[in-house]
Amino acid sequence: MVPRIPVSVDLVVLTVRCQALSALVWRRNKQPYEGRWALSGGFIQLDEDLPAAAERVLAERAGLPGAPVHLEQLQTYGYPDRDPRQRVLSVAYLGLAPDLPASTEAHMSWQPVSSLREMAFDHRRIMVDGIERARGKLEYTPLGAAFCPPEFTVADLRRVYEIVWDRPLDPRNFHRKVTKAEGFLVPTGRTTTRDGGRPAKLYRRGPAVFLHPPMLRSLKE
Repeated sequence: MVPRIPVSVDLVVLTVRCQALSALVWRRNKQPYEGRWALSGGFIQLDEDLPAAAERVLAERAGLPGAPVHLEQLQTYGYPDRDPRQRVLSVAYLGLAPDLPASTEAHMSWQPVSSLREMAFDHRRIMVDGIERARGKLEYTPLGAAFCPPEFTVADLRRVYEIVWDRPLDPRNFHRKVTKAEGFLVPTGRTTTRDGGRPAKLYRRGPAVFLHPPMLRSLKE
């Protein structure tokens, strides 16, 4: 007889809140791992595919229905002891978005990833993998703009890179790199003074799929 193994979807939803990279989590109120933070997740229904399951969990369990979240499949986790109750496969998804509102679910909350040292099950491992995927995507793709509002300044974008990469960047070098990367930024023709000082140009995300040249973390800024 072929064994039946449940399959779940777990979401690593990241955003920048209060100048910190934050994840959407909830504190478990029962065993196992009572009192620990956990990612939002749920079992896949028989009549849905994986992307649909991820969208459903985002709306119903994470409490972000209709939110402009970029979702992409992260990795599958299936080692036998990841859940002490039973054998469960997890297909993790990474979600990235600008400063999102509070979840509609009272049990969900945004927590700085730096504070999530111990989590339920293997959720810290999944979260760390998601963070590293996000950091890598910022090097080669324009996904950094997914953390920004529809119109943003270069300084807004630089703050995203600094927060996600957890390192300071030289403003002049960063401005030169992002404005020279083909198709990354498109000028709107408007300016803003919301940060004080001289008016800063507003941009929107361009059509580029990959950055050329890339924004490598290994390069000296």
